[in-house]
Formats: sequence, C-alpha cells, structure tokens
Amino acid sequence: MSQSDDLKRASRETADRLRARGISLSGRESVDDLVTIDDAVERFEEAVISRGGDLMVDEGGPGRRPEPDDPHFALPVRSEHESVAAYLERIERATDAVRRHPPIA
Repeated sequence: MSQSDDLKRASRETADRLRARGISLSGRESVDDLVTIDDAVERFEEAVISRGGDLMVDEGGPGRRPEPDDPHFALPVRSEHESVAAYLERIERATDAVRRHPPIA
C-alpha cells in the first residue's frame, strides 16, 4: 500500500469517526482539517467527562438527537455551510464553557 493510499484510508477513518459523532462534513475538508476537528472534539469530550457528563447521553449517537445531562455538554452542531475555522472556534468556546461549568454530582 502506498503512502497516498494510507493517507486516504486514514482520512476516511477520521471522517467516518466524525460523522459517527454527528458532525456534518462537506467532503471538501483537507486531511489537516479533519485531524484538527477530531482533536478539538476530543478536547471537548475530555472536558465533558472531567465535569461528570456522560458522552453516550450527551451526544446521542448517530442518527439520534442529543439529550445531554446539561445543554453545555452537547457538542456544537456544525451548520451546513460553516467553515472549518468557524466551527473550530465554536468548539473551543464550548470547551472553555464546559471547563468552567460546575461538575455534575
């Protein structure tokens, strides 16, 4: 398998993982965009877990509406025409808000 094939496979896997989390992708995102979004989502999820949130409930899974313990714990939804940069900014703001949120007992 060539390096190009490995990159395409890794890119598909990352895109599939993001879509499974309910993140809308246009298909025009670069490999770097996908990795950056994935990293931001992981930071958000780590923040939710650190405050006592339950990701299975908070994110709702593919095809299901999220029903978070607290609305702060829901991953921001990417709008259809939202740029990667704008979406990343919203995820970072949401992550900061979660980190400041009181823990769930």
